Amino acid sequence: MTEPKRIYLAGPEVFFPQGDHRAIVGTKKRLLAEYGLEGVDPLDTDLDLPADTPDRECGLRIHLANRKLMDSCDAIIANLTPFRGLSADPGTVFEVGYMIGQGKLAFAFSMDSRTYYQRAGQRPRDAQGHAVEKFGLADNLMIEGGIEESGGRVFCAEPGAPLAWFDERLFRQCVEALVNRRP
Repeated sequence: MTEPKRIYLAGPEVFFPQGDHRAIVGTKKRLLAEYGLEGVDPLDTDLDLPADTPDRECGLRIHLANRKLMDSCDAIIANLTPFRGLSADPGTVFEVGYMIGQGKLAFAFSMDSRTYYQRAGQRPRDAQGHAVEKFGLADNLMIEGGIEESGGRVFCAEPGAPLAWFDERLFRQCVEALVNRRP
């Protein structure tokens, strides 16, 4: 029997309270296992950070540990639900780009059914006079374009769905699309 494909699970859940994080990631890993895949969470590291480690060093060591995890994975499924602002978590966006840059498949979901343009106020210019993208995409064109170019897709919650951070059905759509794209 061959090893299951490893799927990196990117998203802002790493910032959630421990119980919420464990519940969401546990569900993601269970769903992936149903398809013979292994879910890899950014917190699945053996990183030892003593309490006296300077903050900057902690951050850089976490970055390297997460990069090693991504290097060991075959694809990524990312939560692009807007986090702390108009767009997806910037760390998640980096992770998506990093995986795509390695030629790996990327899939994503957003629990916000609105387009980037709708979230930005549905005006061609923002309050500072800067142009706002109006392409009907879930987020910035480089994020969704890169995901599609990798062979993946962004799945969004149905309009009117309650805004939440995770939906098992939506995540399953990502997993099924990934499984159907596998060689």
